[in-house]
Amino acid sequence: MIEFIKAIILGILQGITEWLPISSTAHLILLNDIIKLNVGDEFWKLFLVVIQLGSILAVVVLYFNMLNPFAKNKSADEKTSSYRLWFMIFIASLPLIIAALLDDYISESPLVIAATLIIYGVLFIVVEKHNKTTTPKINSVGAIDMKTAFLIGIFQLLAVIPGTSRSGATIIGALILGVSRLAATEFSFFLAIPAMFGASGLKLLKFILSTGLTFNGNEFFILILATVVSFVVSIVAIKHLLQYIRRNDFTAFGYYRIGLGILILAVAGLKLIFV
Repeated sequence: MIEFIKAIILGILQGITEWLPISSTAHLILLNDIIKLNVGDEFWKLFLVVIQLGSILAVVVLYFNMLNPFAKNKSADEKTSSYRLWFMIFIASLPLIIAALLDDYISESPLVIAATLIIYGVLFIVVEKHNKTTTPKINSVGAIDMKTAFLIGIFQLLAVIPGTSRSGATIIGALILGVSRLAATEFSFFLAIPAMFGASGLKLLKFILSTGLTFNGNEFFILILATVVSFVVSIVAIKHLLQYIRRNDFTAFGYYRIGLGILILAVAGLKLIFV
């Protein structure tokens, strides 16, 4: 029973942090150090990625009409807009091919996570300070062109480093490129669909090849439970984030990242002293 409670807690954390630019993977890794889900190392690596599918399904549900080019209630122009959006998502997702090749060479050490949390936290503060004196060039997702989409995809590539945050990297990239906060946030949501489905598929394939997909009953239920929880929580988190962004900027998230990074460094330092 205790493992199921841990799965619920991890699902809640995933649903909240996936969409905030503060790195869901970093939070899950750190929380697991505290509550320690009782599963094997290979399953834990799979868990970290597959649990994100719940979050992705939340985006698909919330934006289904906008993303669906086959909706009967859409005009020809609206269907064209949906096709165009998917094409921009495809262009922005091309750099993910490189990310797939780098997956096995990325360190998940606390020092790496802390460094990326702090670096991108500072970037958020600097970029938002600069943006107070500028006007966005692109104010809607539909206005994002091929060049901008591809460059945002390059920023997304940086998220292979734990602690970076996929949403954080894409939102910062979009802001630097002159995209409005709301459009940058929504486009980041959409980029998560191929990014996470692709990552989950790759992790699942590796897990099958290395273990033969030997789930035990508890592991399977833990995975399903955490994924469902992350879906429900993501629905709420996305709606609240959009409301927040309409009235505020990302500076607060920058300070949060810096504070969390410093905390991780402090904890890592104490472990070195007392080990």
